Amino acid sequence: MQVVSYTDARNSLKAVLDGVVDNADYTLITRRDADNAIVMSQDYFDSLMETVHLLSSPGNASHLKTSIEQYRSGKTEEKGLIDVD
Repeated sequence: MQVVSYTDARNSLKAVLDGVVDNADYTLITRRDADNAIVMSQDYFDSLMETVHLLSSPGNASHLKTSIEQYRSGKTEEKGLIDVD
């Protein structure tokens, strides 16, 4: 994460935007007399929103947690795709 002041962000907006897109990261813009703000690429935002959606259902979150635990403990089996012509 990069932190820049509002003035610096305003003066180098293209560089700030290029940085968040190129690095798949976000930048915190600090403001003296107002709340701070975050700038991030749309891909990063979309990824966060997908994660929020997947974890918003307790059942789905539990299923994902179990699947991750199975993967980490080696209790998975690789299967090939069925080619349907």
